[in-house]
Amino acid sequence: MMSWLQHIHFKDPWYLVLLILIPVFLFLKYKKWKTFELFFPLPSLGGLEKFTSWRLRIYKMLPAFRMVIFALIVLALARPQLSLKEEQVKAEGIDIMLVMDVSLSMLAQDFEPDRLQAAKRLAADFVDKRLYDRIGLTVFSGEAFTVCPLTTDREVLKTFIGDIQPGMLEDGTALGNGLSSAVNRLKDVKTASKIAIVLTDGVNNRGFVDPVVAIELAKEFGIKVYTIGVGTEGLALSPVARHPAGGFYYDYVRVQIDEALLHEMAEGTGGKYYRAQNEQELNAIYNEIDQLEKTEIEVRVFKRYSEEFGIFALWALGLLVVEIILRNSWLKTNPY
Repeated sequence: MMSWLQHIHFKDPWYLVLLILIPVFLFLKYKKWKTFELFFPLPSLGGLEKFTSWRLRIYKMLPAFRMVIFALIVLALARPQLSLKEEQVKAEGIDIMLVMDVSLSMLAQDFEPDRLQAAKRLAADFVDKRLYDRIGLTVFSGEAFTVCPLTTDREVLKTFIGDIQPGMLEDGTALGNGLSSAVNRLKDVKTASKIAIVLTDGVNNRGFVDPVVAIELAKEFGIKVYTIGVGTEGLALSPVARHPAGGFYYDYVRVQIDEALLHEMAEGTGGKYYRAQNEQELNAIYNEIDQLEKTEIEVRVFKRYSEEFGIFALWALGLLVVEIILRNSWLKTNPY
């Protein structure tokens, strides 16, 4: 119902001014009742104070019926219309692959509640801002896996982002595998701009694809790479061993990020490297990437309208018929 009302507008809204007559009528009616009371100084009606009936209640509602009928007629005269908007996009957006580290170190608690949860929240916010882009998701740790191919369905993609967890893949940090997996998804697309956003908190130590080879592949296929290193400077409370009952033992571990490699990945492909030591910095990074990677989109908007005054007119007619029938039948005589 609320969604329907949001798309309603009035073709002739000046008729709505007539609704001001309703409080004026009520005021005059009230004033008349007060005057009426002054001209009937009866000794006492105390015995009738508690006397009531359904006929009396309905009889007292008849003026309200007329006010509602009047309001519905005014709304019908104002010609309410339901707008149905269609958008035709006449240009291509950007194809983006999010490449996210899901190694166990992403559970470090220098972010709230941990690095991975913060990264997932902000990645979902980033997806919401990219209205006309195709975005996909690759995760990596000791190996890489494309969770969601390029899609324009932001809700589906955000569901996949929300579902990723450490332990999905063999542990470790295989940056080369992660980037090459994203390159494989982007290399054949025909859009003018293709980017990969690689987010990690570690040092490349696993995988069968050399990160340098992955960088060359990205350059060959015209893919710009933005890299983000997440983690505070110094020590962070991180998982160090699994608990027999599930979960992890935590201890303070020195944060190590291969910033030199991440710089090479970004600068070698025309992108940029960022370091995020807290959620606020990570949010600012996603906002900057969002601003840097904009495409001019020409959008043609078509609107169709359906007349909805008939609904209000039918309700007004129905209530009027009910009011006339009641006034000339059941309520025709004294309702007391």
